[in-house]
Amino acid sequence: MYDKGSNMIHTIRQVINNDNLFKQILRGLNKDFYHKTVSSSDIEQYFSQKSQMDLSRIFDQYLRTIYIPVLQWKRSGSQYLYRWANCVKGFNMQVKLRNGTWLNPTTQWKNIPVSRAGSAIEVDRNFYIETKKV
Repeated sequence: MYDKGSNMIHTIRQVINNDNLFKQILRGLNKDFYHKTVSSSDIEQYFSQKSQMDLSRIFDQYLRTIYIPVLQWKRSGSQYLYRWANCVKGFNMQVKLRNGTWLNPTTQWKNIPVSRAGSAIEVDRNFYIETKKV
């Protein structure tokens, strides 16, 4: 029941894809906000600023909805088509496949050659998402 917050932070760690930077951000939170009252917005902006990534849609998805995003995919000849569903407008979180390939899905269908993705779209399990073959 209370796993969502830690899963979101772990997913953001995966999206940042730089453990040293992620650790600096966490340590910086303690240093920069020491003995201060902060809002969710303060923390969200801090993460985005320090990572130099727009994480706003990720926070919107995981903090402001009850839905887990779904990466839908299907095979079309020598391509896989994929997109986000069950998500906030503009959700565009990148995800890593188990073979190390990164996808940059949006809510619109995108494609990747089967040769790059493998025998199926298999997302690294460190991302707090669902996948669904459609």
